[in-house]
Amino acid sequence: MHMKNGARGTTIKMNGFLSKSSFLFAVAAILPLAAPARLAAQAAVPSTGSSAQSAQAAPANSASQASSPSANQNSDQNSAPQDPGDQGTAEIPKIRVGTNEVNVVFTVTDKHGKRVTDLKQNDFRIVDDNKPVVEIRSFRAEANLPLQVGLLIDASSSVRDRFKFEQEAAIEFLNQTVRKRYDSAFVVGFDATPEVTQNFTDDTAKLDQGVRELRPGGGTALYDALYYACRDKLLKEAQNGPTRRAIILLSDGDDNQSHVTREESIEMAQRAEAIVYAISTNVSGTKGPGDKVLERIADATGGRAFFPFQIREVANAFAEIQDELRSQYAVSYKPADFKTDGRFRTIEIVANDRKTFRVRARRGYYSPVR
Repeated sequence: MHMKNGARGTTIKMNGFLSKSSFLFAVAAILPLAAPARLAAQAAVPSTGSSAQSAQAAPANSASQASSPSANQNSDQNSAPQDPGDQGTAEIPKIRVGTNEVNVVFTVTDKHGKRVTDLKQNDFRIVDDNKPVVEIRSFRAEANLPLQVGLLIDASSSVRDRFKFEQEAAIEFLNQTVRKRYDSAFVVGFDATPEVTQNFTDDTAKLDQGVRELRPGGGTALYDALYYACRDKLLKEAQNGPTRRAIILLSDGDDNQSHVTREESIEMAQRAEAIVYAISTNVSGTKGPGDKVLERIADATGGRAFFPFQIREVANAFAEIQDELRSQYAVSYKPADFKTDGRFRTIEIVANDRKTFRVRARRGYYSPVR
């Protein structure tokens, strides 16, 4: 694999391949995220290679740690993606260490799947790491929080048949969702590697162009793309007050070239506090193994998976996501026995009337390390 270095002709040999990159000269120090040994730091996202992906039943506890980020500047210039195996720098959980305050956004539906937006704090019970929370600091129905949205579009050869229609549906979603000077979004297309076609912006015309630049072809590295989008985009984007983070993932769920596993990509989404909404591009008419992958990712992050087996249903899925992002609850609480040990702590939010209401929220978070 050859990567261009615009500054010099330096060549670096890694994993049996030759690669060029100016990125290594820009990084002064890199702290490990404790990714697997096979993910030794590389200069750019690898374009070849396949690894068997482990399927775990729940997010594994992780001792992964990372340094605090500097605020990432909003720029329309697209930065080259890093290898998901790179030990990048990123602030992980959004927990206020001084007050041990945990912030969670969640959705409530009735038994028919219709969103419910008029419940009160006393209608819920919150358990953190198997213990009732010490104090609810704030509780509110949120319809207007600023959004930070990542649009991840599978551009592999397996989705070629209806790629054009999905592009148009994605553009319409961004036009309807992103508000000028309030929300921001970025666009990543992926086959064997993720490619940023538009960095964070509130300009829907530029987002439109970023989607149209995508062209299908190649293998599928879904887990790498999700890992990269959360670690190198969402976690490095500054937040000015409460913000809702979401990833919209269009894919058939069939990964054959990632260097990280499914559970590692889920962990990174949880660290970024990103809700993942997955829209399947499977057109077979029946759910396949890839659809189960999408369900697992969405469920673990408090999101939802959609399966539009007919092309016209893709736009409907986008519309439902847009509505849901504007009709959620936000709660801040103080957990019991909180420790800054980097451990995964579970979150359970349930309605007191469990027969009538269903709550969707992320399954947990990683405590910070002092």
